[in-house]
Amino acid sequence: MSVSTTQAATGFSTKVQPRHLERLAVVYVRQSSLQQVQHHQESTRAQYGLKDTAARMGWPSARVVVIDEDLGISGASAEGRNGFQRLLAEVALDHVGIILGVEMSRLARSCKDWYQLLELCAAFGTLIGDLDGIYDPGQYNDRLLLGLKGTMSEAELHVLRQRLLQGREQKARRGELVLPVPSGYVRTPGGEVVLDPDEEVRAVVRALFEQFERLGSAHAVLRHFHRHGIRLGMRVCAGPLCGTLQWRRPQASTVVAMLRNPTYAGAYVYGRSVFDPRRQKPGRPGVGRVRVAPEHWLVCRRDVLPAYISWETYQRNLAQLASNQSRIAQKGAIRRGRALLQGLVVCGRCGTRMFTYFGKRVHPRYLCLRERHHHGGPCCQGLMARGLDDEVSRIVL
Repeated sequence: MSVSTTQAATGFSTKVQPRHLERLAVVYVRQSSLQQVQHHQESTRAQYGLKDTAARMGWPSARVVVIDEDLGISGASAEGRNGFQRLLAEVALDHVGIILGVEMSRLARSCKDWYQLLELCAAFGTLIGDLDGIYDPGQYNDRLLLGLKGTMSEAELHVLRQRLLQGREQKARRGELVLPVPSGYVRTPGGEVVLDPDEEVRAVVRALFEQFERLGSAHAVLRHFHRHGIRLGMRVCAGPLCGTLQWRRPQASTVVAMLRNPTYAGAYVYGRSVFDPRRQKPGRPGVGRVRVAPEHWLVCRRDVLPAYISWETYQRNLAQLASNQSRIAQKGAIRRGRALLQGLVVCGRCGTRMFTYFGKRVHPRYLCLRERHHHGGPCCQGLMARGLDDEVSRIVL
């Protein structure tokens, strides 16, 4: 029986030509999450069943390839989807005659990735098939329909995400959204947030805030903890050891995060950070979030949780952390060196805070480097620190 006779008998599209049957039929299998893989196995079986469809269309079993490396991975991006990358490579090598999937959203939910696949399929004469039919990306009408399906798939993902985010935000506004609690707190079986029952854990948290108020620097607090062998009590939040107490060496990021956390001031807060696509890095989905000012938080309900510090103390801590940053507009934390006025001298010409330069000289210098840093010009002005320090000392003392 000829190919055309077989196609007519089985009811498949006449777009499938002998040149397509000479190449591979690729069955692409994907589920968005591991939970779907475990609990929605009917969809998975339907996708694997497309192997039989390819066989009925005329492909021998030896030329039917199943790509299922992307099971449990979202189709929102091609990043991290080895199966999709492999599919693109096979199409670009002119190895694929048809790509089969249950629906187009299995292939890609991003128009960028979807149109990249369409361009390759059109260039190498590869067909795309789903439960609705078989399409040739090289034909205008089919390409128009495929483009519409890809746009709808991306829009569907956007709508689902917006619904989830809106539901999450509404729940947070009522104070019912369960958020992770930091060291020094535990969540009861009833969902209430209370102070940690371990007295030593509470004492370490209080000591951290007391030392920061005394020393004025997060790294100074960290050095104090390491010098005295103080560890932070952390509750395991997942796994078989969930709820157990572990004592860990403090890190700089942990100390700063605790000082910035409004939970210690008794506030229930949601929306302290937003996503900035300019800072996103390929392959690192967690990177790209930036902190926002307290006045821009989506939810801030004060005095609803047990507190270690007052709200005023929390705001002073934030201001102190901001002033400790080594930036031109801020004086920065007190550092070692012979300069008396480091971080305090302001340029009389442009109003920029002057940089303290130590170098290899005996006496440091105060320099205004704004013009050089921002515009590549010469140094605005500079002077030896010794004379200015002596004059300030004489006036003050």
